[in-house]
Amino acid sequence: MKSSDTQTQDTSKTNTDTNTATDSPINASTTNNVAKTDKPAKQKFYDFYLEEHQNIACRRLHFAGSTFGLLGLTKSIKDRSPKPLIKGIAAGYACAWVGHFFFEKNKPATFKYPLQSFASDIRMYGDIWRGKVSLKDAKLDKVRQK
Repeated sequence: MKSSDTQTQDTSKTNTDTNTATDSPINASTTNNVAKTDKPAKQKFYDFYLEEHQNIACRRLHFAGSTFGLLGLTKSIKDRSPKPLIKGIAAGYACAWVGHFFFEKNKPATFKYPLQSFASDIRMYGDIWRGKVSLKDAKLDKVRQK
């Protein structure tokens, strides 16, 4: 038993010495890989999100709904009252859900992925303002990575 314990200690000491001597290339490469996989995962979800928003009427309703939400937030801050924010959020989701149920004919992604969907909606709103996502034709989008 003592000899196996000694071997385990010696092996761990050797691994520690090797990592220290080489300035932790294993940890650095692992950390870099983790950082690199985060962006593609976000991009993959955003690509999925855009696929769920191909119908132009649905996109326009999302844009209007996000605008209502931001106007509600602004008025809520100005008036120091939560009511405008609640109304803005309600109007925003109503627009988005009408877009999905009546035009896109799919379930909103927010039902399964609420946080990712909210982040993607904000990103899509910004991309619309920047001209990367079109409100005229989904084929004109400039954000997809193929």
